[in-house]
Amino acid sequence: MSTTVPCPHCGEPALFAPQNKWRPFCSERCKMIDLGAWATESYRIPVADPMDGLEAGGDSGTGDGD
Repeated sequence: MSTTVPCPHCGEPALFAPQNKWRPFCSERCKMIDLGAWATESYRIPVADPMDGLEAGGDSGTGDGD
């Protein structure tokens, strides 16, 4: 049984098996485009600002309870 998944770059069906040396991508081209996006830092993980949620004059974040 062969399993196909959508290519993360273009969405075309890609064989998800050892026979597909570019898995989970459909081709070397899509794999290299994705690698280039990582290399140029086009993909970013959002980080919440630690100051968000702190009210003016609120907890100082020291954790000492005073």
